[in-house]
Amino acid sequence: MIFIHGAGHFHPENVLDNAFFESLNIETNEQWILERVGIKTRRTVLDLDYIRQTHNKDRRLAEQNTKYSMAQTAVPAVEMALSRAGITKDQVGMVIASSCSGEYLLPATASLIGGALGLQVPCVDVNTACSSFASHMHFVDMMSEQSAPDYILLVQAENWTKTTDFSDRKTAVLIGDATAAAIVSKKHPAPMRVLQTHLASDPVNWQKVQTPNLGHFCQDGPAVQKFAIKKTMATFLHLQEVVQEDLTQHYFISHQANLTMLRSVCQKLGIKDDKHLYNVDKFGNCAAAGAPSVLSQNWQTFQSGDQLTLVVVGAGLTWGGMLIKIEE
Repeated sequence: MIFIHGAGHFHPENVLDNAFFESLNIETNEQWILERVGIKTRRTVLDLDYIRQTHNKDRRLAEQNTKYSMAQTAVPAVEMALSRAGITKDQVGMVIASSCSGEYLLPATASLIGGALGLQVPCVDVNTACSSFASHMHFVDMMSEQSAPDYILLVQAENWTKTTDFSDRKTAVLIGDATAAAIVSKKHPAPMRVLQTHLASDPVNWQKVQTPNLGHFCQDGPAVQKFAIKKTMATFLHLQEVVQEDLTQHYFISHQANLTMLRSVCQKLGIKDDKHLYNVDKFGNCAAAGAPSVLSQNWQTFQSGDQLTLVVVGAGLTWGGMLIKIEE
């Protein structure tokens, strides 16, 4: 069993609203965006004038026009998670991180974050793109209680707009930046408990979603949406079968791909609106940080007895999920 002691999130200040995309002259408008993806606003670490002037066509220039580094976005998310967990950073014994827009081929993103926090502990990347929160939990779940450190820091750092081609309306209107963090333990109990984890992949179809080295994020949109809906539903039903419970009565968080897709999944599964937690309409698709940032933003909502199903999908192609219960 994994205990979640605290969760945190960070969204940069610069706002990309639909009017901004209209101003880019890329043949899109608010009606087109809302009808297709249901996103009103997103956040970016990039300078807005830089985006207007260049559309980020040369990715090498993005680093020179970025307000925050990956580590700088991670620090406030981690501090929030530590505060909620009631521990200090010196009690963290390992950092596990991921990013869809890593700043370096080496070292690991986890090392950048660990260095910014002043930690001297093992720092490793477990990266399955947008499904990384599930792979992090599954990785920890496979640890024995004896071998695991007291507390483990999980971070999904996504300055994803740096890889976005803002002349491509199909992808540009989706993407936002965020960082999420969680403090977990195999040894020390907490009210929020991960009862079950699941992870699977179809690497034969890895080319459907990719960001080439120094290239822009790209995907086979229709195929990826079909995959996302299919595997989200399959994972939900798999977890439901494992515990032999009706999970539609519990809270549901999924990969924040787009609101249209999420509503389709909920309708097909029979999940009611008041049980569906999301933030994609305000922050866009924040890759691996999306779902755990929803968990963090609703931290004060959960009460003893609540249960939560969290399902994510990502490049690889990879998908996974977890069952969470809040107890006394």
